[in-house]
Amino acid sequence: MKLSFSPDAGVQPRQLVVDIDTFIVAGWAGRDLAAIEHHIQELEALGVPRPSAVPLYYRVAENQLTQAPRIQVVGPHSSGEVETLVFMADGQMYVSLTSDHTDRKLESHSVALSKQLCAKPVATAAWRFADVADHWDELVIRSYIQEDGKEVLYQEGALDSLRAPSDLIAGYQSGRAVLAPGCAMSCGTVGAIGGIRTSSSFSMELFDPRTRRSLRHRYAIDVLPEIA
Repeated sequence: MKLSFSPDAGVQPRQLVVDIDTFIVAGWAGRDLAAIEHHIQELEALGVPRPSAVPLYYRVAENQLTQAPRIQVVGPHSSGEVETLVFMADGQMYVSLTSDHTDRKLESHSVALSKQLCAKPVATAAWRFADVADHWDELVIRSYIQEDGKEVLYQEGALDSLRAPSDLIAGYQSGRAVLAPGCAMSCGTVGAIGGIRTSSSFSMELFDPRTRRSLRHRYAIDVLPEIA
């Protein structure tokens, strides 16, 4: 899957085209193990199976990655989750944004299948990881959804609540903390404000409070009929 990232002067100075052949969604990626266990128990009460490990790495087909402004889903049961996306290009790591859009109805049957079912929107800009590595924990991810005709804040949190990309990469690659060429990994999310719910659109942002820069992406969701 080819992804293309537009230039951003001083952060990513030229057009970047990347071939992705392996896509990993890092789940249960929080740093606070007690909070993770509490969340696991909450989801178990809703019928979502307990993860076999923490963190847990879900392999999702690379052709699910998309930079289109619109995705299509089957049935009204899916929702987005803002996450950072890291990948290698020209020998260095870059960071962008993705949404781990997931079918919540199927999630109670199989988390892995619920993630595979939905496209994963990706932003069209990226930053060099080296430019934000020294203050990574200060970066903020947030998302917005549409409710009653208004855009409302859906998620917001600093990255210090999530495991660092190097830790997640090392966990997946048996200790090797540098991503293999062609591999992209999404690095976990923060909780939904007011609970998980659906929306006709999803907007996401990665904000750097030191430079006041943001990566942003928005996509619309078309719901296809769920035919029995």
